[in-house]
Amino acid sequence: MKLAFLGLGVMGFPMAGHLARAGHDVTVYNRSAPKAQKWVETYGGKHAETPAAAARGADIVMMCVGNDDDVRAVATGTDGALSGMAAGTILVDHTTASAEVAREVCAVAQRTNVAFLDAPVSGGQAGAENGKLTIMVGGDAPAFERAQPVLATYARAVTLMGGAGSGQLTKMVNQICIAGLVEGLSEGIHFAMRAGLDPERVLDVISKGAAQSWQMENRGKTMIAGKFDFGFAVDWMRKDLAICLAEARRNGAMLPVTAVVDQFYAQLQARGGGRADTSSLIRLLNDPK
Repeated sequence: MKLAFLGLGVMGFPMAGHLARAGHDVTVYNRSAPKAQKWVETYGGKHAETPAAAARGADIVMMCVGNDDDVRAVATGTDGALSGMAAGTILVDHTTASAEVAREVCAVAQRTNVAFLDAPVSGGQAGAENGKLTIMVGGDAPAFERAQPVLATYARAVTLMGGAGSGQLTKMVNQICIAGLVEGLSEGIHFAMRAGLDPERVLDVISKGAAQSWQMENRGKTMIAGKFDFGFAVDWMRKDLAICLAEARRNGAMLPVTAVVDQFYAQLQARGGGRADTSSLIRLLNDPK
């Protein structure tokens, strides 16, 4: 298919690469043109100077940018993707953003008979590079059915959750759960250390029982070793948790643990740890000063 991918960050760069390797005709756009040129040198295809130019003639346009304002600019702004898309095509947004902006862009897209899917992803940089992301999607079923085989190029699971905004709401649930899990894992490891236990042996034992989690399997040993220069950054998690907390204020959900963990991440940012992995929460326990 003729495709476009807008936004070549740590997630978008490999995701677009999987599309090219699958044989699709891919045009990319990135705010920093040298990054787009590097992608073309790596995977082939071509790059365009604006989202509209990249999207022109594409059957499906994927985007993965930073936040709500970036989504608006790249999708609906001057020279935005929708201004270059034809009726009957599909715009897929992989950005983790608010459900509000998803519904907003969906409404704009519908005016020109373009389908819109909000489709945030989970799995991090490693999932993007390995083509093993989990994608939660909001939008109309017919558009989802057309886009699903393409999205499966870089995903192990692609699931329609409901109408516009449902993908973003599901991603919020994902981040709420992760926040609590990482704090619980941090406290458990910290406790094991203070109790004089071998923390790696402890994790080996409890990971075979009810305490097992992805965070334990993939972050436990690096937390013990104090290694945090990889993975999903604290800055990104705070952006995501702000979205969760704002939505909770709208729908009346109570998120006491999430609110506390968000403030712990704020403390890490104040220490200069905004680019460290989210598992660096344990630093606040091991070194509370």
